[in-house]
Amino acid sequence: MEKRNYTLRKPAPRPSQADMVFGTQSVLETLRSGKEIERLFIQRELGLNEIEKTAKELGIPYQRVPIEKLNRVTRKNHQGVIAFVSPIQYMPLHNVLTQVYEDGKTPLLLLLDRVTDVRNFGAIARTAECAGVQALIVPTKGGAQINADAMKTSSGALNFLPVCREPNLYETLLYLRNSGLQIVACTEKTEKSLYDIDFSIPTVIIMGSEEDGISKEFIQLADSGARIPLNGQVESLNVSVASSVVLYEAVRQRVVAKVS
Repeated sequence: MEKRNYTLRKPAPRPSQADMVFGTQSVLETLRSGKEIERLFIQRELGLNEIEKTAKELGIPYQRVPIEKLNRVTRKNHQGVIAFVSPIQYMPLHNVLTQVYEDGKTPLLLLLDRVTDVRNFGAIARTAECAGVQALIVPTKGGAQINADAMKTSSGALNFLPVCREPNLYETLLYLRNSGLQIVACTEKTEKSLYDIDFSIPTVIIMGSEEDGISKEFIQLADSGARIPLNGQVESLNVSVASSVVLYEAVRQRVVAKVS
């Protein structure tokens, strides 16, 4: 399911001008406006202290990068800083989970550990929304950028599916466990079949990176591992396909539980 996939990937699309803001004053005003910032690049050699301070205060992730990287994004006068504006509004996980319980529903959440391919991310979001997942949890750093391409691949699902951006996924999983959810890690590093897991109870499902699956500490923290049986010669499924298989097993079980 999440073993190394050696197929060649297409290069990521260049960001459109609509996705980004550049120039020191423009970026600073955008940060202060309260808009969701997906990523912030600051030229390594420059001391843009006010922008860094504002980003830290607002909890906005930023990277110090060489000028060559900024120039690859845009040849316009970026003044050493580029911000990527998110097309969605992130939701606080606590608020989403509280609302799920207040509505009398059984939580089904999906956590993505270092899934970086934008098209995979969009496809996963589309399946998750269709399956009734109540929240998609992503890391503040190390995940796919939610941009116009992700929105398109999700077929608009990201307009309806709450996305929660968390700075520490380990602490997030501990919080969810303390909130009554079981943690299921979808990995080939287990003997337990996907079909032996009870998904009818409150659950958070972890799907791992395209390169090396789920982080070891998350597997150790999980209440159970879940392996998708593979009977062919190919050793792994694409992470978006694997997510569909797992989520719709959860849907199947919950439909059966309602009927019975």
